[in-house]
Amino acid sequence: QVQLVESGGGLVQAGGSLRLSCAASGRTFSSYAMGWFRQAPGKEREFVAAISGSGASTYYADSVKGRFTISRDNAKNTSYLQMNSLQPGDTAVYYCAAARHPMVVVGHYEYHYWGQGTQVTVSS
Repeated sequence: QVQLVESGGGLVQAGGSLRLSCAASGRTFSSYAMGWFRQAPGKEREFVAAISGSGASTYYADSVKGRFTISRDNAKNTSYLQMNSLQPGDTAVYYCAAARHPMVVVGHYEYHYWGQGTQVTVSS
């Protein structure tokens, strides 16, 4: 069982930056691929970014490519989402997720563990 705790959300002006963190419990963090998803009010949860267990492979949604960077520190059992050039359309609750294998996946149904979410609000 893996427990995930997100932090780092908040209110930021358009054009600003935030870094989200996702701390995971357990001793085999590198065996889990990690992903970030977001859900805006009235919308479905959507994929944002994913990273393989080793950190060597990453994948991004087109809407965030070039602005967001996913990373991980396996020694600290933590995944990060650096978000730059934030826009009001990025406003959502952001969730981190872990899959029980190290390969990059993008479907929410392919992830087995979820954090509680952290709110990101971008003002115009």
